[in-house]
Amino acid sequence: MYEVEPMKSINFGATGVEEVLQNVAFILSTPLMSCPLDRAFGWIMEIDSPIHIAKARKASQLTEAIHAFEPRAIVQEVIFDGDGLKGKLIPKVRVSIREPV
Repeated sequence: MYEVEPMKSINFGATGVEEVLQNVAFILSTPLMSCPLDRAFGWIMEIDSPIHIAKARKASQLTEAIHAFEPRAIVQEVIFDGDGLKGKLIPKVRVSIREPV
């Protein structure tokens, strides 16, 4: 199992497991409607509800986005860091990889 955080840099030569993990990190970093050629790519990052409800909704949206855009990754768990009282939730996702890659 691998833990993935939002993307900090891109390796254009990534292959195999590294490529899948990088794709998941890219999904975590991409707001919905921000990709010009694929407006459905990404997830809704706004938090406009109580923190426990927001965490559940965001976990569901992230799981659906990863399933849709990187089917080689299987989401095992979604964890949030950050300060919910200040409206900042940073997702981390634990995934396993479908074989073969």
